[in-house]
Amino acid sequence: MNENASVKNPVNLRLPDGSVRTFDGPVTGTTLASDIGPGLLKAALAIKVGGELWDLNREIEADADVSIITKKDDDGLELMRHDAAHIMAEAVQELFPGTQVTIGPVIEDGFFYDFARDKPFTEEDLEVIEKRMHEIVKRDEDIIREVWDRDDAVAYFKKIGEHYKAELIEAIPAGELVTIYRQGEWLDLCRGPHLPSTGKLGDAFKLMKVAGAYWRGDSKNAMLTRIYGTCWRDKKELKAYLLRLEEAAKRDHRKLGREMDLFHLQEEAQGSVFWHPQGYTIWLALEKYIRTRLQGAGYREVKTPQVLDSKFWEQSGHWAKFRENMFVVPDEVPNTEEDGPVLSGDAKLMALKPMNCPAHVQIFKQGIKSYRDLPIRFAEFGCCHRNEAHGALHGLMRVRQMTQDDAHIFCREDQVTEESVAFCALLASVYKDLGFPDFQVKLATRPEMRAGSDEIWDKAEGALEAALKAANLEFEYAPGEGAFYGPKLEFHLSDAIGRTWQCGTLQTDFVLPERLDASYIGEDGNKHRPVMLHRAILGTLERFIGIMIEHYAGKMPLWMAPTQVAVAPITSEADEYAQSVADRLSALGMRVNTDLRNEKINYKVREHSHAKVPVILVVGMREAEEGKVSMRRLGSNENKVMTLDDAAAALSAEAVMPTGN
Repeated sequence: MNENASVKNPVNLRLPDGSVRTFDGPVTGTTLASDIGPGLLKAALAIKVGGELWDLNREIEADADVSIITKKDDDGLELMRHDAAHIMAEAVQELFPGTQVTIGPVIEDGFFYDFARDKPFTEEDLEVIEKRMHEIVKRDEDIIREVWDRDDAVAYFKKIGEHYKAELIEAIPAGELVTIYRQGEWLDLCRGPHLPSTGKLGDAFKLMKVAGAYWRGDSKNAMLTRIYGTCWRDKKELKAYLLRLEEAAKRDHRKLGREMDLFHLQEEAQGSVFWHPQGYTIWLALEKYIRTRLQGAGYREVKTPQVLDSKFWEQSGHWAKFRENMFVVPDEVPNTEEDGPVLSGDAKLMALKPMNCPAHVQIFKQGIKSYRDLPIRFAEFGCCHRNEAHGALHGLMRVRQMTQDDAHIFCREDQVTEESVAFCALLASVYKDLGFPDFQVKLATRPEMRAGSDEIWDKAEGALEAALKAANLEFEYAPGEGAFYGPKLEFHLSDAIGRTWQCGTLQTDFVLPERLDASYIGEDGNKHRPVMLHRAILGTLERFIGIMIEHYAGKMPLWMAPTQVAVAPITSEADEYAQSVADRLSALGMRVNTDLRNEKINYKVREHSHAKVPVILVVGMREAEEGKVSMRRLGSNENKVMTLDDAAAALSAEAVMPTGN
C-alpha cells in the first residue's frame, strides 16, 4: 500500500487584502468564512474563486485567489435575484401543479420566469404566489448542488412532465454532466451558483407583472406566461425602487407624448413614429443643435440612399450576421394582376439600410485620397430601418424606423487617439448642454462572433483604451460586448431619477475599410487602409427625445420647448395688448401662443401648465396701460411683474440654443 495515497496537499487561499489562509486539504467557502469570523459566516452568500462565482459549500481543492460574497456586493445582489426566480418557480409549482417551468434569468433590477400552463396567469395570481414565496423563505430550505448524467436528467424531467426542461438538457452535448439544484423537495436545472439556503434571500422582493412570451423568443413556438419580479438587499432599497417606478410612470414619454400632443404610434406602421407639429418642433430644435455642434467640430454632412443592393451588405459582412434585422426588398415591379403571386421570388435583393457605414465608405472611395486629406469626417442624419420584433417595440425607445446622429471618421492610425479624444470632449460638452452632465464609459471588447484577426482586435482595443487614458476618462470593461467588426466605447448617461441610458458610441474599425476596399495614398506613395471610427452622440433622435421627455418630465428647456411662451389676457379687453406682446416675442424668434379664448384666466393657466408651456405671460388692462406683463414660470405659483422690454430681453436671451461654451 502506498503510504502517501491518503496524504492531502495543503490549500492556500489568498484574500482580497493580500493575506493567505492555509488549510490541510480541500476546503469550502463556508469553512473559510467561519475561519475568518462568525459575522462573515452569517453574511456569506457565495465565494468567488479565481474570478468565478461558486457555491459556499463547494470544495476548493487547489490554491486560489478568493473573496467571500455578501449581499453588499453586486454579485451578491445578482445571486439573490437568481434565487428569487427559483423560489418563485417552486411557489408556482406548489400552488399550481402541472405548471411547467422553462427559463428564469436575472434581469436589470430583478428577474423573471416563463411558465407553461393551459390557463395563463393573471395579475390577480401574483399576491398568492408572492405569499407562498415568503413561506418558502421562512422554511430556510437548504439549496444543494447535484451533478447528474445528461441522459438521466433528460429521462427524469420527461418522466415528471417537464418537457421544456428536457428539451433544454437535450441541447447539451451528449456525455456532458449537468448540474441540478435542489431546495427542499423541489429541484431545477441550473448552472448555479446559488445561496446556501432559501432563508438567505430575505423579504425584500415583490412580483411586479405578468406578460406573454414565446418559447425561445420565437413566434412560431408556444406562448408562455412570464412573471416579472424585483429583489433588493433590504426593504429600504425595495421601497426606494418602487418609488422610482412611480416617478418613472409619471414621466413616461408615451403618456406625456399624448398629453402634450407630441407624437403617436399606430398598428399600421409598427415601430414608426407619427410626429405631430409640437413634437416635430422638439425634433427640429435638437437636430439644429447637434448639426451646429458637428459643423463646429469639422464634420461635413452627407446624404446617402435608403435602399442599397445586397452586395454592399454581403461585402461588409452585415448580410451574414445582421440580415434577420433587415427589411429585404426585391428589385422588381410587383404583379398587379389579381391572379398569381405579387412577387416572382426571382428578383435581385436589396435592403433598406439598417446603418449608414457602408454608404459612407462609398463616398470616401470616390476619388483618390491622400494622407494629407485625413481625417475626413462624414456626418449624416441617416434614416435607418431595423426589423425589430413587434414585442420588443416600446414607444420612442425601441422603434423600427430611426434617425441617427451618425458620423464616420476616416483617419490614419496615428490620428486615432487624437480623433477619439476630440470626440469624447464633444460628447461631454453636448451632454452637458442637454442636461446630462454625468455619464459613465464602458469599453466593450471582442465578441465571440466577430470579423477580423486577433491581431487587429488587439490593435483596435488598444487604440480605444489609449484614447480613454489620454482623455482622462474613467471606464470599465464590458467583455464580449463589442460590435462584430470592432470594439466600442459605450457612453451611459444618468437621468433625473437615477436611471442610466446607453446613447453615445465610438467604435474603432480596421475591418470594414478592408472589406470594402477603402484606401488612401500614404506619405510613402503606397496605398494604405484608413481606420474607420463609427460614432454617435445621441444614438437615435427618437430615443434621445424620449429620454429627454422623461428626464425633464415634459418640462423641456426653453430653447427646445414646442411652445415657449403663452400669452393669456385676463379679459377680452386686453386681447389687443396680448396680441402685441406675442408679436413682439415672435419677432425675436420665439414660439408664442396667444390664448384669446373666452375662458377664465385660472383655466387658461391650468391648461398651459398641463401642456408644459415653460412661461405664461398674464396681461390685463393694468399691464396694458403700464406696458408690463405678469410672468409665471412652469412649476411655480409666483407671478413676477416686469416691463415688456425686460421680459422680452430676458426670455429671448434664455431661449438661445446652447453652443457648448
